[in-house]
Amino acid sequence: MTRLIVGAVFFFASSALCDSGDPPPPDQFAPKEDLITPAAQRLIDSGLAYLSDHQRPDGSYGSEQYAGNVAVTALVGMAFLSSGSTPQEGPYRENLARITDYLVEHTSASGFVIYQNATTHGPMYDHGFGTLYLAEVYGMTDRPDVREKLKKAINLIIYTQNDEGGWRYVPQRVPDADISVTICQMMALRAARNAGIAVPRSTVDRCTKYVKDLQNADGGFRYQMRGVGESGFPRSAAGVVALFNAGISDSPEIERGIEYVLKYQPNRQRGQESHYFYGHYYAALAMYQAGGDRWTEWYAAIRDDLINRSRGADGRWTSSGVCDEYGTAMALIILQMPNNYLPIFQR
Repeated sequence: MTRLIVGAVFFFASSALCDSGDPPPPDQFAPKEDLITPAAQRLIDSGLAYLSDHQRPDGSYGSEQYAGNVAVTALVGMAFLSSGSTPQEGPYRENLARITDYLVEHTSASGFVIYQNATTHGPMYDHGFGTLYLAEVYGMTDRPDVREKLKKAINLIIYTQNDEGGWRYVPQRVPDADISVTICQMMALRAARNAGIAVPRSTVDRCTKYVKDLQNADGGFRYQMRGVGESGFPRSAAGVVALFNAGISDSPEIERGIEYVLKYQPNRQRGQESHYFYGHYYAALAMYQAGGDRWTEWYAAIRDDLINRSRGADGRWTSSGVCDEYGTAMALIILQMPNNYLPIFQR
């Protein structure tokens, strides 16, 4: 039964928030066996084992001030899902079931997904990633509480969209928005739509316009609408992903955005910016959606860079400024992208 439910969700995943354009031909994309090398697979296996061993008693993830952080917990769940496990099947099913329990428990009556006692880079980051995870597992389990909490979480995103068309750090309609928080909400909306949860077209259209308006002349994206902000790698990668998730598969905005992001391919000797894992998570997603040589070349470059950054024996990746569970989860999501298991990552 689980496999049939997952298959149904994958069917919805063939469409973005707004259907437009045809998917790229399958032969544009290299088989995963040509991309995930034996060395990469060994690190994936050790990284998953590290995460499995470091789950907290309540089902959450995160260490020190990030203990119990909803975004970190959700991203670890995404790493397990990327390996092929579900909350009901696979070697990490128990980890996933406990993650699901934790996120359901920490979704309030208003739909806000948060654990107040953990450090966060902004509550709506937690909400966006937490909602994304719930949307991904919704079709993999027959739990009515997951659907109930997911619908409330999605409604909170819809109702808090501001007049600019985006979102900011808090679950309120505030005057300003930023591209980083906005893409987190847009990914959650796309995943929910894939799973059959209604998302108003007007919400998507306003968000799409907001993201397009943030693009600079160099093809990159600035952080906020007000003022003239410079482009940056992490937010530009996120901007491209936002447009892909809005159902735009071929446009001048996407093409110029991809060309900007390509400057930061790891083997091109460009200086690394801050927010390494965050930026490369979205960059990998952008190139995966672009397909063809851009994807295969980018994946090979980031794969090798992540192999070099791994701590090796204990299976983790260290993330400065957050926690190792976060860095490890992000690295594993990127490395396992060719598996094509997660509905939100499918083309």
